[in-house]
Amino acid sequence: MYPVTSRSPNGASLAGKRVLVTGGSRGIGRATTLAFARAGASVVTCHRRDDAAATELAGELKEIGDTHQVVRADVTSPEDVARLIEACRLALGELDVVVNNAGTHGQAPLEELSVSEWHRIVGVNLTAGYLVTQAALPLLVTGASVVYIGASVALRGRPGTAHYAAAKAGLIGLTRSLCKELGPRGIRVNTVAPGVIETEPGAGLPPQLHAQLCAMTPLGRLGTPEDVAGAVLFLAGDASRHVSGVTLNVDGGL
Repeated sequence: MYPVTSRSPNGASLAGKRVLVTGGSRGIGRATTLAFARAGASVVTCHRRDDAAATELAGELKEIGDTHQVVRADVTSPEDVARLIEACRLALGELDVVVNNAGTHGQAPLEELSVSEWHRIVGVNLTAGYLVTQAALPLLVTGASVVYIGASVALRGRPGTAHYAAAKAGLIGLTRSLCKELGPRGIRVNTVAPGVIETEPGAGLPPQLHAQLCAMTPLGRLGTPEDVAGAVLFLAGDASRHVSGVTLNVDGGL
């Protein structure tokens, strides 16, 4: 057992946990990475390109502690994934938590959806999760938690996002299969499915659409990256130790 020196917002001890979060420099990934670090975990996270967001995240993590690393890696590349997992091995030894957060959005009606765009969306949102989880298996300890960041649109569908919804729906199938395959090793596998997430209040959505989406949501507001991070930390902690194979919607009841 790890010493209890810090707790996540949901009350589950995460102190001493060794965590990998993919796509950690922005949005949900950034909020999740920082939440784990503040809860006492040691975190390795990755980003695809060097930019101000990655630099700022590295600085924030440094202020929290010296046990965190930010690595450049494209999680659709098997070679980069191998480097990322080796960085985890060298920095952390083993892994208690893997959060497959890296993803990208796409929108195109079916008649305009190219094969290359289909492969791009599926590659980042689904194949990357397979690559990272498979490569991380040798480091996953008994009692480890694997979390995929899906999307509630996978359950509802939306015009013009067939490739994105299909990729996120694939994570649900992956979760259900791996929870059975890895369960005998004591490894839990779950998916968090966010709804519409507002990374910056009022940014990115026309005011009329923003108001319409808020009105459609029973809780009366859009989600935040921190809302999703809270669900991820719950699934990573001991409070969910008998929860596996679930898709947890974080969409305000939409």
